[in-house]
Amino acid sequence: MNPGRTQQYLIIAWAWSSAVMLLSMVFAVIGFLLVRGAGALNLELIFGHTPILDALLLRRPVFGGLFPAIAGTLLVVLLSVAIALPVGLATGIYLAEYARGRIKALLSLLFDVLAGIPSIVIGLFGFSLAIFLHQHFDGRIYPCLLISALALALLVLPYLVRSTQSALESLAFQYRITAPALGATRLQNIRHVLLPRAAQTIAGGVALAIGRCAEDTAVIMLTGAVASAGFPRGVLHHFEALPFFIYYISSQYADPAELSQGYGAAIILLVICLILFVLSKLIQKAVAARLYYGL
Repeated sequence: MNPGRTQQYLIIAWAWSSAVMLLSMVFAVIGFLLVRGAGALNLELIFGHTPILDALLLRRPVFGGLFPAIAGTLLVVLLSVAIALPVGLATGIYLAEYARGRIKALLSLLFDVLAGIPSIVIGLFGFSLAIFLHQHFDGRIYPCLLISALALALLVLPYLVRSTQSALESLAFQYRITAPALGATRLQNIRHVLLPRAAQTIAGGVALAIGRCAEDTAVIMLTGAVASAGFPRGVLHHFEALPFFIYYISSQYADPAELSQGYGAAIILLVICLILFVLSKLIQKAVAARLYYGL
């Protein structure tokens, strides 16, 4: 047999075996969660003994349910991405299209270092920021939803920067020269040609940032998440979050039924992440269409 063909078959077999192994691990984790937590999934787990309509309309507080934690998770994720996305996109565009030489190398190194910082360190930074603001604003600012969102935005910023930069730098050369040859400015070329072409890859970075915000526990634990805060009353108040609830239950559960609630919360968190990923894809398509056609 041809040695080159044998080597090709070995590479294909290794790729398929790696893919099957990865999928098996994913399905094993999901299956384990479903087996341990599916029995706890019901409306009482989410709303407790509060009527559903009253909880959704915020007429009555929810005690013993995950509704406040779900709301807090969604709010902190959306606020974090809203803070990090404009900065990440602008910085990625600058690194890909404008920065050159030592400035580009220095900024790239800084973002690589930032991407490698453990989340607990980012959480300590957010906690220190909360203490600083508390001391300089007459004790009116504590660890809160806004501090958590700022810390999470700092945590996911390198992913957004690098995904935007890589997406733009990987585009074919003809996309960079066709529009300017027809009289378009550099900014018009970036907006109407390069960004739409790179939107799919950039959306992948946004989805990664959303998942990172939704699952992180160390940052929110130090910057504003507490066990029984109720529905978030504002960005300067404490909040509940599903990752912190899962951590809290798994470390201090009183009986197996309470532990199963933690598994149920983990399933709900996975579903929320899936919904956010789908929404990010839909938004990516809408933005790409707007950039293409100017709608």
